[in-house]
Amino acid sequence: MGNGHRLGRRFGWLWGAYGTSALGTWLAFGAFPLIAVQVLHAGPAEVAALSSVGALAGAALAVPLGPWVEFRRKRPVLIGTDLVRCAALLTIPAAFALGALTFVQLLLVSVVVAAADITFRAASGAYMKTLLRAEDLLVANARLESTAWTTTIIGPPLGGAAIGLLGPVATVVADAVSYLLSALGLRAAGGREPRPERREAARPRAGDLLDGWRHILADATLRPLFFNTALFNGLVMATDALLAVLMLGRLGFAPWQYGLAFAVPAIGGLLGSRLARPLVTRFGQHRVLVVAGVLRAIWPFGLAFVGPGAGGLLLVMGVELGLIFCCGVFNPVCATYRLERTATGRVARTLSAWSVTAKASTALLTAAWGVLGALLGPRTAIGLAGVLLLATPLLLPRRAAAPFDERKPEPGPEPKPAPAPAPAQSRG
Repeated sequence: MGNGHRLGRRFGWLWGAYGTSALGTWLAFGAFPLIAVQVLHAGPAEVAALSSVGALAGAALAVPLGPWVEFRRKRPVLIGTDLVRCAALLTIPAAFALGALTFVQLLLVSVVVAAADITFRAASGAYMKTLLRAEDLLVANARLESTAWTTTIIGPPLGGAAIGLLGPVATVVADAVSYLLSALGLRAAGGREPRPERREAARPRAGDLLDGWRHILADATLRPLFFNTALFNGLVMATDALLAVLMLGRLGFAPWQYGLAFAVPAIGGLLGSRLARPLVTRFGQHRVLVVAGVLRAIWPFGLAFVGPGAGGLLLVMGVELGLIFCCGVFNPVCATYRLERTATGRVARTLSAWSVTAKASTALLTAAWGVLGALLGPRTAIGLAGVLLLATPLLLPRRAAAPFDERKPEPGPEPKPAPAPAPAQSRG
């Protein structure tokens, strides 16, 4: 990916807005559970509900927003979701200052932010497809991926320092400000965006809610990739939660060691995302997608063997480095593949369905593995997740997709049968 590859001024503003909000999110990483524990004295069940129930409810709330976004200009939607997240997050420091903060408010804010996150992702993918040529999509996705990993490296350490000095509420303020700056950047992007075509029906149909899933499941190459990513991401996140329990509890690692074990390997994601385009140019999109998808599945099983001390810490860092490097290659190629296989007029619904499923599956698998960890122990549960992850490559597309015809019309509502002709009147 050459640095001289120009993608235009408007993509530059979108890229900057994404990086700003991503940095704010990582600065506030772990702030909600800390507020729940330190300020509201919540127990383990409430903290678990904050992440799982909030994500599930947010995903459910985002389901009708996909079709709604599809038929509207995307830049105003992006700005609106940024402002909604900013306003929702600012209610927390306001309530804290007034001594009125409650757990229910934390839960409601997490729901609103989760729904807005899904909507923003869907709208940004659709917006990016209108900004760029098809051959530039991989470059753009690789840049967004490298930005995500960069903010992962620098955000949590800075956020941890800010929490230590100012408390977790301060990082929530920083996160809110990042969304405000993102909205201002998107507004500064300017430019005219074509108005999406409305379908003939004046009101949205109930079936519109399922259009994204219908498109994914009807496509022979998107369908296996959809199930692969949902299962893989859910199991990896479930493993991460159990690994935190194992490392910080039984193995006695300090919090800074735990943070270091994940911050340093994020460099692999930065490197992998920068190699994605050269690898696709040399070996082809499908081969890179499959090889990276296979290789990323072999690493997590090694986490079941982590032990105490420096050796255990190095093992975690090595496994995470390999895993994150492979994900850094896989993710932008997968994101580009989805955009290329989806007509412009259906991108928002497709990405919304994809994100809703990812959020819901991650929440459900994390909750399920929490129960398994309690019954079997975290190490055994991590090993079980690793074994299942070894099977996820079976869900990758087995052959390269045929070229997608953007001009192919989208399926619309089935035509109503023509009424039978009225009987001829007698003239007698």
